[in-house]
Amino acid sequence: MRPSPWSRNRRFSRPLGLVLMLAALAVVAGLAALLQPPPALLSGRAEIVDGDTLRIGATRIRLTGLDAPELDQTCADASGSEWSCGMEAKSFAVGAAGHGPVTCLRSGRDRYGRALAKCAVGGGDLGQAIVAAGWAVADRDYIAEEAAARDAKRGIWAGTFIAPAEWRRSHGTDRPGFWEAIRAWFG
Repeated sequence: MRPSPWSRNRRFSRPLGLVLMLAALAVVAGLAALLQPPPALLSGRAEIVDGDTLRIGATRIRLTGLDAPELDQTCADASGSEWSCGMEAKSFAVGAAGHGPVTCLRSGRDRYGRALAKCAVGGGDLGQAIVAAGWAVADRDYIAEEAAARDAKRGIWAGTFIAPAEWRRSHGTDRPGFWEAIRAWFG
């Protein structure tokens, strides 16, 4: 009688089984971290990173509905002189956030692992204030504020500029690096 294939003693079954089990546990742990709902509300003193990104504690937050110039980005004024519009956008955001508490309603994560959120300071929408002052392009939510800033030639609309998304593509900063991609998987 021939032995069953299930009863055979395989030389490599134990080390391979251990590796497979550890890999499965790592996948389950990663999925559990991704599926765990993040706290919907974040609140505290904000550190402004750039014109559309801030940090509350250890959590980096990307404001939704707008796209501000990058810190290294320059714009041209009406006479054609270059100026650091990315730094000016950050400066405005610092002033708009003030020293009081910022409250953010989280809506997800971006590909860099940052929390996506709408944030308020003193009852006012921070993103709306940034767009209305002319320091960001509206992605979707603040179209009327962008139109008013453009018509009044406020902020970046006072001269010419490359759209922030286009500027990132042309300067090679539109893709997350290796560690940002890994961090985005685990929150």
